[in-house]
Amino acid sequence: MHRYWVCSLLLAAGSLAIAQQSMKMQMNMSGKATSFPEEVELHDTSGTSAEPNSTPVPMLMTMRGDWMVMFHMNVFVADIQQTSPRGADKFFSTNWFMPMAQHAWGPGQVTLRSMFSLEPATVTGRQYPLLFQQGETAYGKPIVDGQHPHDFLMELAALYDWRLGEKTLLTFYAAPVGDPAIGPTAYPHRASAMENPLAALGHHQEDSTHIADDVVTVGFTQGILRIEGSGFHGREPNEHRWQVQQGAIDSWSTRVTVQPGQNWSGQYSYGRLHSPEQLYPTENQERMTASVMYNRPMTKGNWASTAAWGRTRSLEDNVIQNSYLFESLLRFATKNYVWTRLENVDRTTELLLGENPLPPGFEEEPAGRVQAYTLGYDRDFDVVPHLSTAIGAQLTGYVVGSRLRPVYGSDPIGIVIFLRMRVVGKGDR
Repeated sequence: MHRYWVCSLLLAAGSLAIAQQSMKMQMNMSGKATSFPEEVELHDTSGTSAEPNSTPVPMLMTMRGDWMVMFHMNVFVADIQQTSPRGADKFFSTNWFMPMAQHAWGPGQVTLRSMFSLEPATVTGRQYPLLFQQGETAYGKPIVDGQHPHDFLMELAALYDWRLGEKTLLTFYAAPVGDPAIGPTAYPHRASAMENPLAALGHHQEDSTHIADDVVTVGFTQGILRIEGSGFHGREPNEHRWQVQQGAIDSWSTRVTVQPGQNWSGQYSYGRLHSPEQLYPTENQERMTASVMYNRPMTKGNWASTAAWGRTRSLEDNVIQNSYLFESLLRFATKNYVWTRLENVDRTTELLLGENPLPPGFEEEPAGRVQAYTLGYDRDFDVVPHLSTAIGAQLTGYVVGSRLRPVYGSDPIGIVIFLRMRVVGKGDR
């Protein structure tokens, strides 16, 4: 009899915890977090990264039984025109689609999340033009003055959040393809970059690890502080973007995130990457990043900003590359957006080779810095319910170091005209 009552009490307690968690999930359908642990539980950014609690995340949400189902999407159809002898023109699309579901389970919740991109089909030639960008390959040659497309499968992950207390959370993240705990929220998912169709020049120093293989992360959140550690396969995806490349866990990272208020978030991360680049298979890297994000909700709008620093150091020859970024996006009068992105990045002599194969004995060296200054505007117009559509344009001007000026000219610019589509819910206007 005693055992019967004990089992009954345990079952009742477990049922009550699940019911409370399910009720909390339904209350959280607004997508708004009031504390850092709640922000972590939303899992609406890349990997296990965090943005300020007040950051809006446009999405469709609904309850299906005890499951909360969500869908995010951001699609750009763009035409780019660039000056400079190394510039190019192209019509292409950058895009990502993110379905996810959450369900109360035991003392916490389970989240299943995937992310896809059609860029392997919508970015032809395995790259789109982007002056002074470098990293990865296309058809066996280094990509120079171009940005590679994302993989078709950007993320496939399962997460479990175990509530140890009102302000204490233990999170487990496992992903055959996913985002380890290094860097700020990746540029395609940052609120401060949501209207910009192009990658940041400092992407490979700041957040290129947002697509990695065989990722395992454990995170501990207490109040406004979170500490995370990840193990993952260090080699970045190859140029065959429809494939999934598995590999041994040979790299690691750690990240500390602080959310001192509803509108602020900061992180510092450090990682050791084993053989991340296909062209330099014997090179291992050390990577450090730091960032601060600020978000301010406004009447009929929002203001989101990010300042970030990324640094990679080759453990083979000690070549160091730093990148500095500031970007800010202001939404005003409900349907209008204006943004800027300011960058100062180190570039290497790989740029001077163009898209030629690396010559025998080539050693990558610093080639100076490049500054990029971007300003853009777009405006929403509603045609289809729950689909926010905008037409916009942005202009980028570059300041070139003396070593690169004979190749690129003194004042190259790039112009992008685009159509943007994004799903929105009832509270996203």
